[in-house]
Formats: sequence, structure tokens, C-alpha cells
Amino acid sequence: MAWPFPKTKPGQSLVELLVVIGMFAVISPALLTAFVASRQGRVQTQYRLQAVAYLTEASEAVRSVREKGWTTFAVNGIYHPVANASDWSLALDPDTPAPGLTRSIEIADAHRNASGALDETSTTVDPSTKRITITVSWSAPYSSNVSSVFYLTRYLDNLAYVETTIEDFNAGITTNTAVQATGGSSTDGEVVLGGGGHGDWCQPDLTLAQVDLPKNGVANALTAIPATVSSSGYAFAGTGNNASGVAFARVDITDTDPPSASVSATFNSSNSIKTNGVFGEANYAYLATDTNNKEVTILGMTDGSYSEVGQFDAPDNGDSNSVYVSGNVGYMTTHAQNNDYFYTFDLSEKTGSRTQRGSVEIAGVGNKIQVIGNYAYVAVNSSSTPLQIINIQNAASPQIVAQAVNLNDQGGTDIFVNTSQTRAYLVTSSSNSGRELFILDVSNPSGDLPVLASYDTFGMSPKGVTAVTNNKVIMVGTGGTEYQVVTYDDSTQTISSCPNGTGLLNVDTGVNGVAAVIQPSGGAYSYIITGDTTTEFKVILGGPSGQASTNGNFISRVYDAGLSTAFNRMFATTTQPGGTSIQFQAAVADPNPDCAGANFVFQDLGANGALLLDDDGTGYENPGQCFRYKAEFTTSDISNSPTLFDVTVNYSP
Repeated sequence: MAWPFPKTKPGQSLVELLVVIGMFAVISPALLTAFVASRQGRVQTQYRLQAVAYLTEASEAVRSVREKGWTTFAVNGIYHPVANASDWSLALDPDTPAPGLTRSIEIADAHRNASGALDETSTTVDPSTKRITITVSWSAPYSSNVSSVFYLTRYLDNLAYVETTIEDFNAGITTNTAVQATGGSSTDGEVVLGGGGHGDWCQPDLTLAQVDLPKNGVANALTAIPATVSSSGYAFAGTGNNASGVAFARVDITDTDPPSASVSATFNSSNSIKTNGVFGEANYAYLATDTNNKEVTILGMTDGSYSEVGQFDAPDNGDSNSVYVSGNVGYMTTHAQNNDYFYTFDLSEKTGSRTQRGSVEIAGVGNKIQVIGNYAYVAVNSSSTPLQIINIQNAASPQIVAQAVNLNDQGGTDIFVNTSQTRAYLVTSSSNSGRELFILDVSNPSGDLPVLASYDTFGMSPKGVTAVTNNKVIMVGTGGTEYQVVTYDDSTQTISSCPNGTGLLNVDTGVNGVAAVIQPSGGAYSYIITGDTTTEFKVILGGPSGQASTNGNFISRVYDAGLSTAFNRMFATTTQPGGTSIQFQAAVADPNPDCAGANFVFQDLGANGALLLDDDGTGYENPGQCFRYKAEFTTSDISNSPTLFDVTVNYSP
């Protein structure tokens, strides 16, 4: 069967042809564009791949150049990398690493804000950081680039400069400070407050002035005051260990090097009194005696000699054991049969019979009184309560507010309290099983006092104690080694002997009392009274000390880093007991022409010991080549000094 062809209308084929042509006209531009774009995309991708490779190469070159040194690297500008035989270098201006590609390395300043964070909106330049921008660009088939931004610092290495030995510190400059050995070491050093003193508490000897005190008995009480610009210093000695002979002598000590000492005045009562304690002022002396109707005898100085001008008669018929005067009030202790009392009495006038102000019963014989501020500190001959603190703010009603209890089952023999009233130094009679020196925290005088440290005097039965400069404590007594010097470190609350067995002095006749002074010239001395039949009064050179020993500074030697470097941080090991401080400053400078001639300008340290960065070309310069530091020492109490043990400075070439 034959299929018939469909019928067509005239012109139909022409219409279809026109439709095809129209559709082609619409589609062909897109097809051509896609074809062209495909060819150009491959080129763009090839450029991008090449650009990333050259950018990576440039980044590695920059880091390589940085590692060879900061100074030559950290110069702002536009560079390109240059491959040498074995390393990289940077040359000025961009380069063309491949046809169609341009590469540049920009080294520019970095900025930090007040908190130290990188912040390019800040105007503060960080001289130890650089901002690196690497760009690789091309212009065909499309203008494009790849780039990388990163930061490099000079802290490639972290090196340290340390000062800690006696030799290190001796190379510095001391002003009212002193360098001494640390603990038992012969090399480790430390810096403490000092000044004019030229001795060493740990090297006592008996080569200075010695005086024979007039007496029949044994000298047994001692206090002292330093010289003034118009007069010598005085030591006041009770010489009446029995009731016959001279009861009191004043020794004048010159403020010279070496000092001279001589007895300038004495007192011998017609009633033959026994002196148990003594307190002295420029024109008056106060004797604690065994005379029942005048347990305290007041002596006045007239025309170079002493005479009795007043007295205080305590209500009981006992002996006075200790006396102290502060302002217009006197303080004394008595012992009568089984009763022991602490009395206050009026001294608004020195003459005549002085009236009682107040009293309080104490735990035993009051062997020694020290008064500071609103408190009296009493060494008590009580095995259970060897120290009592009495609030004397109201002299008419003294109140016991604190005590040391059960230290070693021995009674207290002497007490010394620092001027800041934070530490008490108590000695007791010799103990077969316990220790004899106790450091107590008296900053909060209430209840039972905490014991911070204790020390065994190794057979000596202490009779006296005093704390002196440089954190030293002197103990004297009978038996064993009669004169002993130790160091108390308040930061660790430890007591240590002087190094290499020093700080000891044998006085076989015994030492019955000790006092210490710092003279206006800066000389530091301890005075002792001994059991010698002659030359009982002895002067011992101490130190270092100084008239300005409440403040001083230490400036380190100059450290030459060998090249310009950034000094980052400074760390120090110190002890700073209450009422003391050490503040540090640092100086970094450029050589002129070497570090010995550098202009050092000291600046305070920042947080965590950070050193200020300043590269303005004048004065203080960090980075720089030359470094030194300053330590400012202060104390409100010359018996406590802050101590600098070591300094470490971190720096980065």
C-alpha cells in the first residue's frame, strides 16, 4: 500500500527557515561568549596558580631574610626577593617573576593600641614589629591579584642577662645600699638598704673602744641614744648589780671613725641602791631600783653631773625590774612576793614625787619594757606567758590585750619591737629542749600571738636582744657563744646564721646587755656590757647602715648586648617585709661611642615588668644596645630592709 505525502501550504518551508535563523541569532552570541570565556578562564587560572606559587616563594624569602637579623630586615620599603647561591635577600622595587606577573613585598610599620594589641588605626608604632604585605598581580586577561598580610617581630631569640652574685652587684653603684653575701654562700649576693656604715654585722670584733665602768658589782642594764649634730651619743649603764658602789654611769661615744668612749658622769646614791634597769634621755636618766620608797629614781644632769631630782614610789613594797619613758608618761614593772605589776606614772614634770596613773597585774616579773605608740611590750619571767602586750592608750587604765604563750617553758628576758610594730623579737632563758629566740607577729595585738620563726642559741642563755639594719638580729647572754648575730628573712619567715660560721663572738665573762645605734655620720654600732672586771663597756662595729638608711638606690653595671636589641621584660627576686618596698626602673640606650658613654634615661617598668619601647632617636631608646637598671629601696623601719636577690632581663636580638 502506498503512503500518501502530506499536503503542504505554499511558503511553509520559508517560514521554518526563518525560525531556525532567528533561533541561531539568539543562541550564537552566548555560545561564542562561552567559548571565549572558557579559553580566557584557563589563562586566568594559570596566572592565579603561578601567582600563588610566587607569593609563597616570596613569603619564605622574607622569613629567611628576617632570620638573618632584624636590623637589616626592618627597613620600610617595597622589595622583591632575590635568590642567592645558598640563601635569600631582598632588593628594592617590585619584580616580574614570570611574563605577565608583577610581585612586590612591602615592609611597613606596625601599630598597637593602648592595650598592646595590633591596631592599624592607632598612631603608636611598635618598633619591634613589622607589617609584611606580599602582592602578586596580573593585568590580562583580567586585572587581578593575590596577596598575603602577616607580621614579623624581632623576638626571634629570647636571651637573658642575669645578675645574682656578689661580683655582679659589686660592679654596680650603691647609694645608701650595700652588697652582702646571701645566706651561707661565698658567691651569691644580695642588695639591702645601707649607706655610710663601713662594717659588717656578721664580722663582730672587740678592737674598738672599751671602757671600765666604776662599780662594785656587775654592770647589768644598758640603753643608748645616738649622737646629734651638737653632741656625742650616750650609753646609760646600770652598774649596781649589788647595793654597794656606783649605781649608774653615762658613757659618751663620739661620732668619729673610730669612735672614742669615756665615762662622763656617774651617780652613787647615799642609800646604796641596786639598779635593775635603766632608761636614758639627753638630760635625764631613770633607774629601776630595789628601793621600796622610790622604785624609780629620776636623775637630772646639771653642770656635767647627775643628781636625784625625782622618784616614783609604787604602792607595793617590791623591787622595780624595768623602766621606760615615752613622752610625759613613765612605765615600770615591780615584783613583790607573789605579785607582779605594770605601772604607769606621771612625768609631766621630772622633779619630786611622781604620781601613779594606772596599773595592771602581769604574769610574772617584768624583765624588760619597750613602748611604741599605744602599746607596751613586756618580756615576762613566766614559763607560760613570756610576753605580754598592754594597751596604754589610756595611761590610767592599761589593759593586757595579747600575749605569747607556751613557747619553750622558759621566761622572757628581753624584748625588741620594730618601729612599725609588726614584729617582736623575744628571747627567753636557756631551754634544754626548745629554742630561745622567737619572732612574733604583733601587727594585730590581740589574743595569742603567732610565732613566725624561732632559733636555738646553742647553749647561750640570752639576756638581751636587738634588731639592727640589714635584717640582722643580735643576741647576747651567758654560756655558749655569748654574742650571736643571725639574719631574719621575713618573706620566708626563716632565721639563718651568718655565712661560714661568722657572726659569733666569745665573751667568756658573759654579756649582760646590748643596745645598737646608727650615728649621724652613718656608722652603725652595737654596745655591750660584760662581766669583765675591767672594760665592761665595749663598742662593736656593725653595718652597713647610714643616716639615710630609710631609703637608697642601687644602679646596676652597664650591660652591652653587642648589637641593637629589644629589651622585653625584667624580673627580680626580692623580699619586701611590711613597711618596705623596692621599685625598679630600666634604661636602654644607643652606644656613644660605646656603652660606657651612653646616655641612660631611666623609665618605670610596665605591667609584668615590661620595658617601654621607644625608638625616637633620643634619650631612652628601646631597641638599643646598652642596658642598666635602677632599684629604689625604702623602709619605714631601719630594722627591716627589703632585699634584692637577683635580676633577670629578657631581650631579643
